[in-house]
Amino acid sequence: MAEEFTFANVRRAVHGIARYVVSQKRIGARVIVGRDPRFLGETFCGIAGDILGSYGIAPLLIADAAPTPAISYAVIRERTDGAINFTASHNPPEYNGIKFSTPDGAPALPEVTKQIEAEVLAFDREESKAAPSVKTPAQNLDPRGTYLNRLKEAVDFNVIKKAGLRVVFDPFWGSGRGYADLALREAGVEVSTVHDCRDVLFGGHAPEPDGPLLNDLRVRMRETRAHIGIATDGDADRFGIVDEDGTFFQPNYIIALLFDYLVESRGWKNGVGKSVATTNLINALARHHQVELHETPVGFKYIGELIKQDKIAIGGEESAGLSIRYHVPEKDGILAGLLCCEMVARRGKPLGRQLQDLFAKVGSFYPQRENFRLTPQVKENFTRKLEQNPREFFGRQVKEVVRTDGMKLIFADGSWVCYRLSGTEPVVRVYSEAGSEDDLKKLSAAAKQWIFE
Repeated sequence: MAEEFTFANVRRAVHGIARYVVSQKRIGARVIVGRDPRFLGETFCGIAGDILGSYGIAPLLIADAAPTPAISYAVIRERTDGAINFTASHNPPEYNGIKFSTPDGAPALPEVTKQIEAEVLAFDREESKAAPSVKTPAQNLDPRGTYLNRLKEAVDFNVIKKAGLRVVFDPFWGSGRGYADLALREAGVEVSTVHDCRDVLFGGHAPEPDGPLLNDLRVRMRETRAHIGIATDGDADRFGIVDEDGTFFQPNYIIALLFDYLVESRGWKNGVGKSVATTNLINALARHHQVELHETPVGFKYIGELIKQDKIAIGGEESAGLSIRYHVPEKDGILAGLLCCEMVARRGKPLGRQLQDLFAKVGSFYPQRENFRLTPQVKENFTRKLEQNPREFFGRQVKEVVRTDGMKLIFADGSWVCYRLSGTEPVVRVYSEAGSEDDLKKLSAAAKQWIFE
């Protein structure tokens, strides 16, 4: 913010979006405008509303911070021509961003964002920057009620209540406040909430529901003897889950557990989706349940397409995004946490025991992700290495090279490593997985050595 994310650039981006919407529908267009709780969010929404209105597009303004999945569901329910959402999701408080959702409630695909970029450049080239002189008045929209009703359709709250489950919810000062906890409370579930106020600095760190940042949640869980802790990030599209003993459960395992649970409890066997960097525990479960597996590039927009086509019962990414059949084609951290509550309640077992049951069923999987910063010289050398097709990797036979996104080396013993260069910073993301913790350590060391040798 105040560097790339400026008032001038916000106006340019919204003009580009408005021009794109007009190019798709000239009369009667409506676009939702929402935000997370970041600094000046209300101001940015006001600017967007004025610009949209000047193009004859009716802006539907959400007054309070709203979760990204709730905005996505509102697009579908209200049949609007998209949504502009001012959010930087799980990124640090000094950042902000603009998410554009298309009329299907999904994140804009690359072909759409390219058209918007072209419209921005076309707007820049115009001698007169004045938009059409129409003034379509703004309308108010509150997405909370309809979204909470949707959650009641997707989650069995009666099972949670009957089990006597005690839950702690951490919205990380974000737009998830008053959603998951309200839904549980209305169902008669005992729930306690931490960080239940607006803080544009998110406690002084990124609003990311990752293990090291969930200590306040753990403290409240001990105080209330809670069975599970659920958390969401700044815009509530990502989730963080803590077991009753305080163990943080990485998203890889949560997606796999929920996939197994949905097959068991809903009988959904139409398919499962995962990004190429997500655990192969899901691959093993797909074989076990005889369910079709769809492996996508990294980016939830690709999972969203599978949701829209009803090709999958659940789709997820190791970066803590998931959605399910008949739901929004967008990440939903609120839904993820509530489904975990239902799963623990119905099975009567903490997550740790459920994971051991899963390992006993299909074998053990230990995934991890690491980031490494690269000097210009190392990045140049490493980029050339990524073009190779190695047959051997530090004594491991390479069974397959997958280039769905980056380079993924699958070894004969089922372990694998995946390299993805960041498009925005000199960083390589390394994903690795092995059948034991000891082997994961060896694979991780080898994966790092391969970068810098």
